[in-house]
Amino acid sequence: MARRAAGGAPHSARAAATSPWPPRPPFRAPLPCPLPLLLLLLGAARAGALEIQRRFPSPTPTNNFALDGAAGTVYLAAVNRLYQLSSANLSLEAEAAVGPVADSPLCHAPQLPQASCEHPRRLTDNYNKILQLDPGQGLVVVCGSIYQGFCQLRRRGNISAVAVHFPPAAPPAEPVTVFPSMLNVAANHPNASTVGLVLPPAAGSGGSRLLVGATYTGYGSAFFPRNRSLEDHRFENTPEIAIRSLDARGDLAKLFTFDLNPSDDNILKIKQGAKEQHKLGFVRAFLHPPDPPPGAPSYAYLALTSEARAGDKESQARSLLARICLPRGAGGDAKKLTESYIQLGLQCAGGAGRGDQYSRLVSVFPARELLFAVFERPHGAPAPRAAPAALCAFSFADVQAAIRAARTACFVEPAPDVVAVLDSVVQGTGPACERKRNIQLQPEQLDCGAAHLQHPLSILQPLKATPVFRAPGLSSVAVASVGNYTVVFLGTASGRLLKINLNESMQVVSRRVVTVAYGEPVHHVMQFDPADPGYLYLMTSHQMVRVKVAACAVHATCGDCVGAADAYCGWCALETRCTLQQDCANSSQQHFWTSASEGPGRCPTMTVLPAEIDVRQEYPGMILQISGSLPSLSGMEMACDYGNNIRTVARVPGPAFGHQIAYCNLLPKDQFPPFPPHQDHVTVEMSVRVNGRNIVRANFTIYDCSRVGQVYPHTACTSCLSTQWPCFWCTQQHTCVSNQSRCEASPNPTSSQDCPQILPSPLVPMPTGSSQTIPVRLANAAFFQSAALECNFGQEEIFEAVWVNDSAVLCNQVVLHTTQKSQVFPLSLQLKGRPARFLDSPDPMTVEVYNCAMGSPDCSQCLGREDLGHLCVWSDSCRLRGPLQPLPGTCPAPEIRAIEPLSGPLDGGTLLTIHGRNLGRRLSDVAHGVWIGGVACEPLADRYTVSEEIVCSTGPALGAFSDVVTVNVSKEGKSRERFSYVLPLVHSLEPAMGPKAGGTRITIHGSDLHVGSEIQVLLNNTEPCTELMRTETSITCTVPGGTLPAPVPVCVRFEHRGCVRGNLTFWYMRNPVIIAISPRRSPVSGGRTITVAGERFHMVQNVSMAVHHIGRQPTLCKVLNSTLITCPSPGALSNASAPVDFFINGRAYTDEVAVAEELLDSEEAQRGSRFRLDYLPDPQFSTAKREKWIKHHPGEPLTLVIHKEQDSLGLESHEYRVKIGQVACDIQIVSERVIHCSVNESLGTAEGQLPITIQVGNFNQTIATLQLGGSETAIIVSIVICSVLLLLSVVALFVFCTKSRRAERYWQKTLLQMEEMESQIREEIRKGFAELQTDMTDLTKELNRSQGIPFLEYKHFVTRTFFPKCSSLYEERYILPSQTLNSQGSSSVQETHPLLGEWKIPESCRPNMEEGIGLFSSLLNNKHFLIVFVHALEQQKDFAVRDRCSLASLLTIALHGKLEYYTSIMKELLVDLIDASAAKNPKLMLRRTESVVEKMLTNWMSICMYSCLRETVGEPFFLLLCAIKQQINKGSIDAITGKARYTLNEEWLLRENIEAKPRNLNVSFQGCGMDSLSVRAMDTDTLTQVKEKILEAFCKNVPYSQWPRAEDVDLEWFASSTQSYILRDLDDTSVVEDGRKKLNTLAHYKIPEGASLAMSLTDKKDNTLGRVKDLDTEKYFHLVLPTDELAEPKKSHRQSHRKKVLPEIYLTRLLSTKGTLQKFLDDLFKAILSIREDKPPLAVKYFFDFLEEQAEKRGISDPDTLHIWKTNSLPLRFWVNILKNPQFVFDIDKTDHIDACLSVIAQAFIDACSISDLQLGKDSPTNKLLYAKEIPEYRKIVQRYYKQIHDMTPLSEQEMNAHLAEESRKYQNEFNTNVAMAEIYKYAKRYRPQIMTALEANPTARRTQLQHKFEQVVALMEDNIYECYSEA
Repeated sequence: MARRAAGGAPHSARAAATSPWPPRPPFRAPLPCPLPLLLLLLGAARAGALEIQRRFPSPTPTNNFALDGAAGTVYLAAVNRLYQLSSANLSLEAEAAVGPVADSPLCHAPQLPQASCEHPRRLTDNYNKILQLDPGQGLVVVCGSIYQGFCQLRRRGNISAVAVHFPPAAPPAEPVTVFPSMLNVAANHPNASTVGLVLPPAAGSGGSRLLVGATYTGYGSAFFPRNRSLEDHRFENTPEIAIRSLDARGDLAKLFTFDLNPSDDNILKIKQGAKEQHKLGFVRAFLHPPDPPPGAPSYAYLALTSEARAGDKESQARSLLARICLPRGAGGDAKKLTESYIQLGLQCAGGAGRGDQYSRLVSVFPARELLFAVFERPHGAPAPRAAPAALCAFSFADVQAAIRAARTACFVEPAPDVVAVLDSVVQGTGPACERKRNIQLQPEQLDCGAAHLQHPLSILQPLKATPVFRAPGLSSVAVASVGNYTVVFLGTASGRLLKINLNESMQVVSRRVVTVAYGEPVHHVMQFDPADPGYLYLMTSHQMVRVKVAACAVHATCGDCVGAADAYCGWCALETRCTLQQDCANSSQQHFWTSASEGPGRCPTMTVLPAEIDVRQEYPGMILQISGSLPSLSGMEMACDYGNNIRTVARVPGPAFGHQIAYCNLLPKDQFPPFPPHQDHVTVEMSVRVNGRNIVRANFTIYDCSRVGQVYPHTACTSCLSTQWPCFWCTQQHTCVSNQSRCEASPNPTSSQDCPQILPSPLVPMPTGSSQTIPVRLANAAFFQSAALECNFGQEEIFEAVWVNDSAVLCNQVVLHTTQKSQVFPLSLQLKGRPARFLDSPDPMTVEVYNCAMGSPDCSQCLGREDLGHLCVWSDSCRLRGPLQPLPGTCPAPEIRAIEPLSGPLDGGTLLTIHGRNLGRRLSDVAHGVWIGGVACEPLADRYTVSEEIVCSTGPALGAFSDVVTVNVSKEGKSRERFSYVLPLVHSLEPAMGPKAGGTRITIHGSDLHVGSEIQVLLNNTEPCTELMRTETSITCTVPGGTLPAPVPVCVRFEHRGCVRGNLTFWYMRNPVIIAISPRRSPVSGGRTITVAGERFHMVQNVSMAVHHIGRQPTLCKVLNSTLITCPSPGALSNASAPVDFFINGRAYTDEVAVAEELLDSEEAQRGSRFRLDYLPDPQFSTAKREKWIKHHPGEPLTLVIHKEQDSLGLESHEYRVKIGQVACDIQIVSERVIHCSVNESLGTAEGQLPITIQVGNFNQTIATLQLGGSETAIIVSIVICSVLLLLSVVALFVFCTKSRRAERYWQKTLLQMEEMESQIREEIRKGFAELQTDMTDLTKELNRSQGIPFLEYKHFVTRTFFPKCSSLYEERYILPSQTLNSQGSSSVQETHPLLGEWKIPESCRPNMEEGIGLFSSLLNNKHFLIVFVHALEQQKDFAVRDRCSLASLLTIALHGKLEYYTSIMKELLVDLIDASAAKNPKLMLRRTESVVEKMLTNWMSICMYSCLRETVGEPFFLLLCAIKQQINKGSIDAITGKARYTLNEEWLLRENIEAKPRNLNVSFQGCGMDSLSVRAMDTDTLTQVKEKILEAFCKNVPYSQWPRAEDVDLEWFASSTQSYILRDLDDTSVVEDGRKKLNTLAHYKIPEGASLAMSLTDKKDNTLGRVKDLDTEKYFHLVLPTDELAEPKKSHRQSHRKKVLPEIYLTRLLSTKGTLQKFLDDLFKAILSIREDKPPLAVKYFFDFLEEQAEKRGISDPDTLHIWKTNSLPLRFWVNILKNPQFVFDIDKTDHIDACLSVIAQAFIDACSISDLQLGKDSPTNKLLYAKEIPEYRKIVQRYYKQIHDMTPLSEQEMNAHLAEESRKYQNEFNTNVAMAEIYKYAKRYRPQIMTALEANPTARRTQLQHKFEQVVALMEDNIYECYSEA
């Protein structure tokens, strides 16, 4: 139960949070539950009160979460991951990886400068310990278990970004002192608890503070590593409780420190000697009240547990609540933590004499006035799976009173038994309380203590509370107050959420449960959504869940809704639905919403008047009496709804509440519903419809009296007068009416007793076919005396009736027939005529007719009918007795044909069945006439069949005997078989034990167990054993379920008598437990072997496996041992995930512990579907070449290569079966895609063709047919018939086939090699990635700690970007050729550019030239002049592209101060360019930079995107460059050719397997601010390469332009104390190979690991070699000799051998390098193509809108054209330029090799922005193939970026001009615009005539006389410029 595996687990840490799977504690028996609680829980186990709205699964165990209500964000922290989710649907917005990292709990955090560690660091998972929101500063505080509990401050709104880098970087002059205590914030162990709380700023300080409680994990604790080290970084640096600075806007050097005014040690730390007695585990920290009014106190509380020893005087309670005071208001004084610290115990124990105490605190939740807490009872031994737990509530008022009383008892009136000073705390004041004389304690001092009072304090008597609710396994609590109810949400350790509603007396009135994540414990902190309290957020071990607090919609009626007693749910009357109050319109007004507290009695009801309506009567309308909680319906749109779209008008006369009267028109008669058949009325449901909804309903009845006679024809009068309707009977018309006036004047009955009716009288049976007269008595029939009547016997049997008097008639000469033994005929009287009208027969009168010839096959049966009144006689057969025949005589003797059973026990009671004939006429004949020898057998009356069967109960016998059975009926009959009395015995029972769930088949052994008619096997004397089968020596039956694991007696009972002696006992044992199943995937055909792991399987006799919903037939499983079962997976109907059921011994398996824990979710528990199987499609196979026929010659070995389609089943090699015919093919190699198998035995040739079948489980696939070679006879015949020529061709064919088979075998071997090679490549990539991750993590830390990224200043960025071709020239001209090095060994001379310096002209020329330049500047600021000027120059053929680019850049510099004017010029020129392009091919526009405006656009983008480049893209770009360099340096690099083992560019790949080993060198160098370092180099490195790596290590925090060069330093190796060597690339020891000198390497000098080297600045530079890469390859080489085919004979054997390896095999290193760099490249592309909300790309939006506007004006609607324009203007024009030239942005060294790698990356970026599909093939260049797979994903990002730009709010011209003006102001005075103007003027002078012509041709220019102004400029400049420039 990883309830607090990180972030809040107390010391118990009951689950291994390190496991990737939800942990499962050991199975324990369920705890007995009190019966009332059990019944209450079971009765309330209805679902539907909670609803899981959203889930977010986490692949790693979750630790903490935090809610940002204002932003609608959820932050989730899991092991190694941070997630930012949207609160509405838990969708992922951002994420960050924070682990694993290389770490050791015995090492200081690597952020600690100069902290070395002798212990090995291992890859360690990062468990989150603190996740707290600081909204005031826009931060998220994230602390983990790595690096001794290190914290980060991440950005609120973007959890992936670090907002404040810590430890902070500082200028070298002011180094920041970093102490371990600033880094060691949280607990550094996964299972050690930590809680955190952001506190508001203290008085006088500007920033927040962080309260931290952390379990001690140092030396002596259970968390300290078990080794010999005594070094402990925790005790001195990590107190148990501390308040730390969190002021991110102030002095960053004080972040996380304790020095908060007024105290310098705001901590509580337990003394080292007392830590064993005070093991603190922290549960939660919270503020209360959270938002106090101004001036009111607010306190910080810590809920914790203490493992104090029994009897310890300081704290006997194990659950504690500690309080710390916070400053009151802005002017309050902050106190030292321990001054106000006071703790008291919390005790949750049962009342009413119950001694159960729940002592360990699990979870707390502060409500307004109460603190709700969940406690559990500590585990005993053995520990049950779910600990008993209880919910208690404590009053904050009681806490306040106890604290005040304690301080009074300490300082005013000392009472040692009330309070004590915690003398175990380092910061404490003293050992005991003492009275403070002459000091009057103020209320604030009573609440918060003071510096002069003893502190900290512990209250000795705990605060006690009685449990409100008990249940096993409670793990968390959250509470809400709703109306008059308190709603408590409780999470459980089994992954359920329980909701209980408490009334004002804190009694449980209802509860509900929902399963959140089965088996995953709910985290101990749950929180309501701050924005919508209708949702609750909770966390299980692998999920974040948003739960709706009530699912009211499941209640369809008001009674169900209000009766559910759910505080959240109520009935919304006018919407007729169950809702939350806020979901019901006008719910704040009275009567609109009925709450649960009002009860079901307030539900709306309605009564209709009249309630019964005569169908034949007219009604003016209906009155509706409406009661219950309803608003006034007066004035609302109302109607009466009768269904089927039938409505009438309704109205309410006036406003009323509670009881309202409404009037409604009755529906028209023609719309009355039809009467149901056989019914005299119909019930109509009517609803009142308000505003389109039926809000209340009632029924009324429509009746029809005239239908009564039709429905009840034989009791028409009686039914009419007794019906519930007001009906009257008309005797004359023989009809029922509702209006008496419709009856004719005749005596009509008024009650049912007055109706004319038949009085029934008994009649003797009459024989069939005989004629008889039947008398019938009548009542009230005087009116009908003259009427003609008929006797009706049904089925057209009608006879005449004759009146005797007014009360009797005779049915004359009635003759009735039957072919049955006996038949009953109904008798009724009817009036003659149609329709048939009957006299009433309230009690039906019947006549029985019998037939003696039917149904009496023997004498006894025939004569026995006399008792039934049948006059029959036996004479060979049964006949009717004549009137003169004598009475019947006797029958023959009884004949016994069979008896069963043939034996019985001595005690008797056996039901003996006797079959035969003439076994008596009646029961009295045989009542005492059945005997077994001398033992009587008592016949059973209910089972006697006349003459045929007697069932009797045998009497007891004194001893065993056997005898015949006799039946005596005046004559005696005997059985042929004998009945035996025997004594049955039982001896033993097997098996003697079984699970208490039942289902075990047991066998009882004994003798004579087959006797008797009935046998029972009872367990515990009450529960019968079922499915019983028996033989003479054994009984087999199925054991029922038991209640408890215990022995029970087994009783074998015959004939319900006593138990047979045997002392048999059956042991009920604890049920088998299923812990896990694997694998959890199966092919849809099934048959995969599923291994079931568990306990106590030795009691399992049979087990089967079934799948819900989609499963086919269940499968039978096999028990392997007591802990393992294997089951073939059932087949499935479809691909899906489905729950799995197991049936053990015929009983459905249930997780009984889950039932015992909750007793709630009975349906789910009974189903037991804890496990699931994922069904996937069946695997698909084919031969290597997908051929269907494979030829094979018998006798030769056969190897098959089978290809498998990619799937996710994860099949193992043993799960495949390959057969060729019936011969198994031995599987040798199985990979993800290929299976190899071979057959060594010979295949039979009888069939000629054998199918090749592969089987996986139940799935079989025949992939090909093996065709065996032909017979030898055919070959012989061919040889005889064919000529020699044919023989030669056969031989040739044979040779060819042999070679082809060899080639096939060689191909199969090659496939094997390729498989191995692929595995090696995969391993190489994996290792490379792991190494690079570690290296880059360290690199990132170094960057954070150093001066940061070496960005160039804006002015240098601009000059390098605007004048790329000139930058190298400027470097050579303006950087001194021989740099002078400062004391640090670095050069300080920066490059300069003419545009950045002074305008160097002689003073004599300056006045005229400045005047001329000023006038020229004003001309350039004239839009008409500038546009004409640019167009005139561009029309000149000798105005080259380079000139155009130069002019554009100079114009940009000259107009940099007026960017808005520059932008308008650029737009006008672009419009001209678009017009020109649109006429030709618009898609080619902006593709190249061939015009002035295109270069102007490039420069404009560079200026506008600089801030984005620096703030967003710079860091990922720099990290990518560092990663490329680090990856290249990881392997060998040829110093001369520049080729390397690791690269992205094929042309720069070192296609040799040069093994290089790393060497760690200890180097000293007095330069770059450091003295000595350990530097990593490769043994294949030349000495120049080693120098460069050393310089990079020492100078990494210094811009590259200030580094010394490798040729400026000497490297000296101190081989011993006396010997040292100067190491050079070439010296006398250099090796000569094939006439070339090999450059010296570390391996050449045999420099060992850890060698000591010294590097120093050289006095004179050694320029004999020049640059190594420029050396003559004919004379020198480094790693590889140049390939020369002519020189091949001279190659050494070693080199010749090396050449045999295909050089292309090393192309996989490109993939390795790409894989390791992929993350950095992805980060870069995402940074380029993402939009920051705080700084949207305004320039991009503005320019893209401009392009769309121009396209729309010209009717260009092709989206591809617009995409190309946008791509050409931003990604290809700006970003690709930056990607290829990092030296434009950073002060770094861009080597040729890095340049080659960047070209590949830039190409990938270009392809991503393109819309044309890449047509790639095997001949495509690797530079394009390398990223072919990623290009589609990158393209989606590009398109999404363009879409986001398009969706941005458009910018007005004013907004854009303001933005451009700000950019101009930001970088004003950076450039010398006079120099730029002078350069532009040179172009004006050069093309002066053409410009003049263009100005004169332009009307606007002529009107403003621009040509004359231009002439003035020329006049001013012409005489001086060349002279002055020549002097300059």
